[in-house]
Amino acid sequence: MEPEIAYPFLGMLAKRIIPCLDVKDGRTVKGVNFVDLRDAGDPVELAWQYSRQGADELVFLDITATHERRKTTVELVKAVARQINIPFTIGGGINELEDADVLLHAGADKISINSAAVRNPALIDQMAQAFGIQFVVVAVDTRHVDGRNYVHLNGGRLKTDMETEDWIREAESRGAGEILLTSMDHDGTKNGFDCDFLQQINATLSIPLIASGGAGNKQHFVDVFQRSNVDAALAASVFHYGEIRIPELKEELRQQGIEVR
Repeated sequence: MEPEIAYPFLGMLAKRIIPCLDVKDGRTVKGVNFVDLRDAGDPVELAWQYSRQGADELVFLDITATHERRKTTVELVKAVARQINIPFTIGGGINELEDADVLLHAGADKISINSAAVRNPALIDQMAQAFGIQFVVVAVDTRHVDGRNYVHLNGGRLKTDMETEDWIREAESRGAGEILLTSMDHDGTKNGFDCDFLQQINATLSIPLIASGGAGNKQHFVDVFQRSNVDAALAASVFHYGEIRIPELKEELRQQGIEVR
């Protein structure tokens, strides 16, 4: 039996690779900086492909559910749960405990809340108490404005006066089990993750941080794990359009001394 190799800076937990499927009208879509959406395929079919490729988890975001006051599609959750055996998170339009309860019972492993949590922070406490901390992911869309990072709502359409770091600290204190942090300035640009800001946030957290926004090549994943020490990296278009294949990405990470599953 070979001895385990410890990577002090990277921590002992294996890093996770998470494809994200933004869903609109039952199709997977992808844009740049949250706009100019184009079709990327059937979400259930993509989920099946990613589970076979070795993705560690999946995230499904119904990107217009909050904006259009719709509920996330329960049928999509049921269809995905029948097809895959890796954990998946569902978000979009979850405004109350009942919404989350229906989705978890339909087969989702975790639920992600974003705009609803900012408008009603007590929702985080309620969900953590009802379902357990491990089921609650708080998604945060951040944008750099006048030298500061601010939380944005409704799929990035609405700027708040809340600074991102303050909100993330509050979300953790209320019972968030994970933070999914998307840099809107980097999203879809394929210029790399916002490593400096992610590192700054991660240094203050004791719960897992998922990096999102900006992945364009395998080196960007190496950079975000080495520079930010995040627990997971999430991407969409580079996976959907076959620019990066998960087995090759994981092999590259291993060669760089980053432990993956």
